Amino acid sequence: MMKDLFDLTGKVALVTGASRGIGESIARLLASRGAHVIVSSRKIDACQAVADSIKADGHKASAFACHVGDMEQIEATFEHIKSEFGQINILVNNAAANPYYGHILDTDLAAFDKTVEVNIRGYFFMSTAAGKMMKEQGGGVILNTASVNGLVAGDKQGIYSITKAAVISMTKAFAKECGPLNIRVNALLPGLTDTKFASALTTNDKVLKMALHSIPLGRVAEPDEMAGTVLYLVSDASSYTTGATIVVDGGMLA
Repeated sequence: MMKDLFDLTGKVALVTGASRGIGESIARLLASRGAHVIVSSRKIDACQAVADSIKADGHKASAFACHVGDMEQIEATFEHIKSEFGQINILVNNAAANPYYGHILDTDLAAFDKTVEVNIRGYFFMSTAAGKMMKEQGGGVILNTASVNGLVAGDKQGIYSITKAAVISMTKAFAKECGPLNIRVNALLPGLTDTKFASALTTNDKVLKMALHSIPLGRVAEPDEMAGTVLYLVSDASSYTTGATIVVDGGMLA
């Protein structure tokens, strides 16, 4: 019988920003393929609600709160994973911050710091913490949620776009140095997706109309349409894929 390349049975997967949107869709899909998914975001109640829903569907999940902009919370998260599971096979860095929408010249220090703190520093130190555990256990997979804005800067999304470009570079740097450790590192680059996070764009009729004009498929993506690419990248189906950045944008950059 042919091996199911998408089977994640026995794997432990940590998904950040998983209480809603793309992260929740990723968590649900990975759990449906057999992984024990640790649902993580800043608020434990929201994480627990998603974890409970996943378990109600007959899959494995637990909740653990972590603000990835807080170094102490990152440390606590991986101490919990070590004591509770003894391993981490998959890390999905999906939590992100985008507190400012406006002209780049008007970006204030608070918005700059928060965006960099979560989108760059958070991803980096979540990856090093997971990578050290993966090194000890003989391998693993890290998946970063970047953005098409990391390739083509979004209008009035300057600092966010800059941090997502950094995530793309970070993905390649980790892939190069961690490949010999049997740790694969790849990135998903979503286009415009119907989430609360993107509501500044999707709820502005003028902006949305302009955006849809540039998308060949003519519509905004649903969060579930991002999860399939993540499943591919964290599963054995992509066992020879590392350092890749896969665009899922309805053809916008085509």
